[in-house]
Amino acid sequence: MARIRVLVVDDHRIFAESLAAALAAEPDVDVAAAGSGPAALRALERAAAEARPYDVMLVDAELGALATGGAPALPAPRPQDPEAVDGIALVAGVRAARPAVRSVVLAEKDDPHCAARALQAGASGWVAKDCSLQRLLTVVRGVLRDETHLPPALLTGVLRELTATRKHRTESEQLVESLTPREREVLRCMVAGLGRKAVAERLFLSPHTVRTHMQNVLGKLGVHSTLAAVALARRAGVGPAEPVTARLAGDVVERGGQLA
Repeated sequence: MARIRVLVVDDHRIFAESLAAALAAEPDVDVAAAGSGPAALRALERAAAEARPYDVMLVDAELGALATGGAPALPAPRPQDPEAVDGIALVAGVRAARPAVRSVVLAEKDDPHCAARALQAGASGWVAKDCSLQRLLTVVRGVLRDETHLPPALLTGVLRELTATRKHRTESEQLVESLTPREREVLRCMVAGLGRKAVAERLFLSPHTVRTHMQNVLGKLGVHSTLAAVALARRAGVGPAEPVTARLAGDVVERGGQLA
């Protein structure tokens, strides 16, 4: 009998242990529990190293809320910074690093906005925490067949959220496409959090030239601050500039707007 390896990730210890015990009673399920995002990442890494990878990860939608005293903010997924991982960011990080692992989000209440974000992050399912064990097992086995599971009552709301998100993304993409290649490069540096001086050093431009490019970026995007420009860029799928690496001899670079 092929066994399903499941990792429960929830910082509510009693719930996590109870769910793990219930799943372990199934003849074809092996289960372990982790109490935080970092602990989950360590468990996934250890299992992969032992050639016994997990198949499904069940993640608390409000992972991290106990530590913050409320619902956590949703940072951009950064699997390289595990201490910043909440439930949805964990799903996104695992999806990027270990695409074979299917993620199912466990929620206290149905929330179309949060469910849509979970699906965008790579989750394969959204299940109420108070659902029956049989329902949960159906979802677990279903996602392993590449099915996506949502409660019927959530479907309309989630589709509305995804449509709205796509509309905003399309508008943002069109604005970003209006930028010149150099302006897009400057925007990526802004997304990476670089200031004017750092951008100038990175792109071999004068601070004055960078200032002009930044003003042009803000104007073309129709925003009035770097923060707003970065938010719009994120919606359009613009990632941060890559870390600086040594340039090969003979590269053509631009200095102060002039080719060297």
